[in-house]
Amino acid sequence: MPPWYGFPIAALLVACSPPPGSVARARENAQELNLDARFGRTELALEHVAASAREDFAAHHRGWGSSVRIADIDFERMKPKGKHDVDIFVRVAWYRPEQQELLVTTVKQTWRDTAGWQLVDEERLEGALGLLGEAVVFQAPPGAREPAQFPTIRLGDRGGEE
Repeated sequence: MPPWYGFPIAALLVACSPPPGSVARARENAQELNLDARFGRTELALEHVAASAREDFAAHHRGWGSSVRIADIDFERMKPKGKHDVDIFVRVAWYRPEQQELLVTTVKQTWRDTAGWQLVDEERLEGALGLLGEAVVFQAPPGAREPAQFPTIRLGDRGGEE
């Protein structure tokens, strides 16, 4: 039997593969939500948020794009909790425009399947504060410092000599 006889069978098996599983759909929805939130498409992101969590989500992401800029979002892992719940852990690299220091925060998102996967809760798990609207207080270092400036010297100035 020639080896090419196996190609139609392989093509048939690939074409008839089952649709992605329920947890895979949760990951797809999470990727869509996080990309939409990253690029300021809040209306699209809110479509993936449960009605009971929309107000909190909007408050937590209000600064995204203005006081908080998202550099990158990585999905770390997923932890199914039964058939209809899953926790998705997302690592977000971000910065404040006035500081230009890259910060990293890990966020735990809880997703539930009730006629489609939706975000029901989101919390900071570890990393820098401020990504989800937490209050951050910046404290000046103790003690007054002299200004870091050298005395001004003007060329051609003879110090009062004529």
